[in-house]
Amino acid sequence: MTETEQSILDELVALENALATIQTANPKPNLVAHFQKIDDLTNSMPKGSDPELLHFLHKKSYEKARFHLQGRSAENARGTC
Repeated sequence: MTETEQSILDELVALENALATIQTANPKPNLVAHFQKIDDLTNSMPKGSDPELLHFLHKKSYEKARFHLQGRSAENARGTC
């Protein structure tokens, strides 16, 4: 896993954690900051990066991207991006 991919995974996990607390958090987490950081990291990936990962990230299929980065691609349902 590249450094950028690790940063994306870290941010995807942070986003998931923020979403898990949104009902009770006060103040509410800034989800836009998470989305922007994921977009920035995605845009910084070099040519030749994993095309499946890029597909998930560009389609905003963040759970699929997280599973892919965690080596859990078998858990991704096909065709539901």
